[in-house]
Amino acid sequence: MNFLNKINFYIALASAKSANFGLHLLNSSGTSMPGLVALKIQKNFVSSISEYCKENIITITGTNGKTTTAGLIAHIIKSSGCSVLHNEKGANMLSGIASSLAVSYKPFTKFDYAVLESDEAYLTKLYDYMNADYLLVTNLFRDQLDRYGELDTTAKKIQDAISKNQNLKVVLNADDPIVAGLGGSCRKIYFGFDEIIYNDSAAESQSPPESALCKCGTRLTYTKRYYAHVGDYFCPECGNKRPELDYSGRALISSSGAKILVSHNSEVYEFTTGLVGVYNAYNVLAAITAALEQKIDAKSIQSALDTYKSVFGRAEKFMLEDKPVLVQLIKNPTGASEVLRTINKKSTAKLLIIINDNYADGRDVSWLWDSDFEMLADYPSEIVVSGIRADDMAVRLKYAGINPKQIVTVYDIKSAIKYALKTFPHDAEGQLVIMPTYTALLEMQQILNNKNKFKHFCNEL
Repeated sequence: MNFLNKINFYIALASAKSANFGLHLLNSSGTSMPGLVALKIQKNFVSSISEYCKENIITITGTNGKTTTAGLIAHIIKSSGCSVLHNEKGANMLSGIASSLAVSYKPFTKFDYAVLESDEAYLTKLYDYMNADYLLVTNLFRDQLDRYGELDTTAKKIQDAISKNQNLKVVLNADDPIVAGLGGSCRKIYFGFDEIIYNDSAAESQSPPESALCKCGTRLTYTKRYYAHVGDYFCPECGNKRPELDYSGRALISSSGAKILVSHNSEVYEFTTGLVGVYNAYNVLAAITAALEQKIDAKSIQSALDTYKSVFGRAEKFMLEDKPVLVQLIKNPTGASEVLRTINKKSTAKLLIIINDNYADGRDVSWLWDSDFEMLADYPSEIVVSGIRADDMAVRLKYAGINPKQIVTVYDIKSAIKYALKTFPHDAEGQLVIMPTYTALLEMQQILNNKNKFKHFCNEL
């Protein structure tokens, strides 16, 4: 970086930090504003800050699980004693990434790693300004068709980004046939599961295949299918099959987490995690793969898994008014169905489903009809629906077989949370499970994180 660029970089950095300080004074949640300021002053701000990275820049993209996977990787790296810059709040477009880097970076210092989650559609823009060392792709499912288009469109956008950096090492979910086909001439590192076992208290996925077609157009055949189009597959027509795994996993899934055995280069490592669901088993395996690639030892990885705290809304557990709460983001059919699968159908948990259709959620809510809400048909407790599209959610639940008398509509999100807490079951197994879309999650976060509003909120209960 020449002298003039360095001056511009520090002016942009100082301006971004000032903007962030102003947002804190105003109690605003505008996570992208500091980045917009930095990029306005120095267009290549992200490129400039990446020059201070001593080791590797690890980028993560995909439809589901990228925030959790990125958070796990960053936490593992930190726990191993290294410094890391990470967009931990999940702002994953260019301005959001610039904001995270600007807010976290300490002037005139170097850091060891950067772990950056990127929106699938914006990855190519990020790579215009940054040469990453690794790209990890979690999975690709139909998601927000009004923004991304069909899966082949999303896959092409990611491949276009990869093509900008031929020195990239690409870490791919081999169990997803669409993801496994990415990478081009780059070095490819594959992870996946050879076996997934469910104990009696965990629900095995029964989700139908999604776009399970080979690149030649033939429907794939599965020897094992774990959910949607993810599993061990082959094409009976052209011979295409799941790639050989560099990191192969065996998982025992329970209602409290998972035990995962990982085989790599004739070594077998055993890990445990408190994150629930098969989708989180994949997130953990992806993070372990990335960590082992950075030569982080298994003991340090397990220590980090033991202390990892979920990102807000991603299978996060916390207490609210002395009541246990679990928040699970939903945003597309596959993700929603897998979250529903983790709910104990015989429990007395109170369910609160919050559906918005703002731009960041996707305007098209037809995905609700592709999600397997029929799993709640025999649910014994009340279900509260809220948000802009609360009525759509109520209708979907009715057609899924839920008794309309069990469905309570409270349009305002804050009021819905208050109602759910007031009518919370008093038995020992009671739990409030909240399933919001993305902008509903942000509104919840703003309500609950603002201390003054939170105290007022609690006093109103």
